Amino acid sequence: MIVLVAAEKGGTGKSTIASNIAVHLVRQNVDVVLVDTDGQATCARFSERRDEAGIGPAVPCIQRTGDVAATLRDLSRRYQVIVVDAGGRDSREMRSAMAVSNLLLVPTRASQADLETLPKVNELVSLARGLNPDLKAFAVLSMAPSNPTIREVDDAREALSQFDQLELADTIIRDRKVYRDALLNGNGVVELSNSQACAEIQLLAQEFFEVAA
Repeated sequence: MIVLVAAEKGGTGKSTIASNIAVHLVRQNVDVVLVDTDGQATCARFSERRDEAGIGPAVPCIQRTGDVAATLRDLSRRYQVIVVDAGGRDSREMRSAMAVSNLLLVPTRASQADLETLPKVNELVSLARGLNPDLKAFAVLSMAPSNPTIREVDDAREALSQFDQLELADTIIRDRKVYRDALLNGNGVVELSNSQACAEIQLLAQEFFEVAA
């Protein structure tokens, strides 16, 4: 299974979601590899810090740029799950990954600036489905205020109702300091003591991965 975590805008928590999904799945004895196609190399550095700190199990990460479709197809023969972290912009990496991915997760804040990027994402998914008709695509509310409000979800759902290619995930990832701390330390939040963040990642995994039930 190839999972692409991508967005049309930076700062939406893509690398946080990608790294935490990978850690959660590898702890479920799933063969996982991270593929970092973003020039910022956040996931690659995360994997290096994890290795340097001796945290197990290891989460392998490779860096690729340009047309990554052939690389992802090859990796899919060797790993159960490939988690791809793409840069926060329309790019060759994002488009080529969409052409071969099974699942696209689009982290977005519940803000007007973020929601305004979704028409472009919707268009890109439509184009990708010309080559990859089975691609599933979901927007994930990310970095949401830690005090839950129904309004933000309603606003996002209303915005997404305009688009025919994207659905809204049930799981919401809140803006918690533990996510930033974990990323800098090479941990997944499921390895730390914040039960709320841990539950969010577990729920996200259960929503999309049968192996993580």
